[in-house]
Parts: sequence; structure tokens; C-alpha cells
Amino acid sequence: MTKQMKQGGETAAKATPGPSDTPAPVHAADTTPAEAAKPAVLEEMVHLIVFRLGTEKYGIKIEQVKEVTVTPSVTRMPRTPAFIKGVANIRGDIIAIMDLEERFGIRPAPLSPEANPNITYTLVIEAKDYKIGVVVKEVPQSLNLAMSKINKTPAFLQDINIQESYIEGIAKVGGRLIIVLDMLKILTSDEVQQLAG
Repeated sequence: MTKQMKQGGETAAKATPGPSDTPAPVHAADTTPAEAAKPAVLEEMVHLIVFRLGTEKYGIKIEQVKEVTVTPSVTRMPRTPAFIKGVANIRGDIIAIMDLEERFGIRPAPLSPEANPNITYTLVIEAKDYKIGVVVKEVPQSLNLAMSKINKTPAFLQDINIQESYIEGIAKVGGRLIIVLDMLKILTSDEVQQLAG
């Protein structure tokens, strides 16, 4: 037993580094500026509700979306723009239902295999003076991403018929692009007055 303990002690002694073998401690000064900055950086995030119009993906910031619900029965109203499909009762509120594909002149695309052709979904948008529903054909998705992923809107994507651009930017997520909309700028002042009235 003594011999084994002695051998163990010799082994332990050999494993213990001497002063010359001790590696130099790593200080913050030895790290690159990028590595030193990483722990302190908290990148601003944005939460989007993402849906499909035509073949493209679009997103709305969640602050502008009060709720997402299955579209109830819609009653067509006279003397309203073609992109307003009618009005619906959503939790006691009678709100106009807007078709963004028709508003933007986007050609509808075939539904994905998992989509139910008999069901649509409505995103309830709440502004200061009005509420409006945006109808989409497939289940909207929730997405969190860094603000740095959203690039400024290229000039050629802006609608020249609208004074203020309703496109906030283009988000790059993996190999796909998501067009981020500002729903509070899509309607003209006259259209807002018509809805509010």
C-alpha cells in the first residue's frame, strides 16, 4: 500500500506544473476587440407576424396587431373600395376587412398543401382612430429577429401613388426575404376617415 501511495504521490507531483510550466493567465487585453465587446452587446430585436401574399412573405410588427383570429362571416358593404371585402363582427367590434393582395395588385398564388381553402385568418390592426382587419389565406407565423436584419426599403419598391411609403424595410432571414409593412400608412387619409365614420 505504501508503495502504491508513493507511486501515486510521484504521479501527482509530475502532474503538478512547476512555476515555469504554468501557462500565463489570459487577460482582457489578450482578446480581440470583437471578442471583448460580444458579452456587452444587446442587439435590438423585433417581433413580426409573418404571412404570405401571392408568392412573397410579408410581416407586420406585433405592436400593430391586436389579435389574430379565424375570419368570421363577412358582410359586403356598398360604396366601398374593391379591396375592402366587407365588415365583420370580431369580439363585438364591427370592423372593415381588407384584402392586401387586392390593395397591392398582387396575383394570388396557389395555397400550400397544408392550407384549408375554406378558412382564412384575420389580423386585427388597431390604430388611434380606427380598427381594420387584414385577411390572409394561411396561418400567420410569429418571428423574432434582430433589427439589423431589416434593411431600408429600396426606392424601386416604394409605391409612387402613396405619399408615405408603407414598406418599412426588407428583412433577410436565411435564404428568404420578408417585406415589413407599416400598416398605419397603407390607407390614405380619406380612406381612414371613411373607416372611422
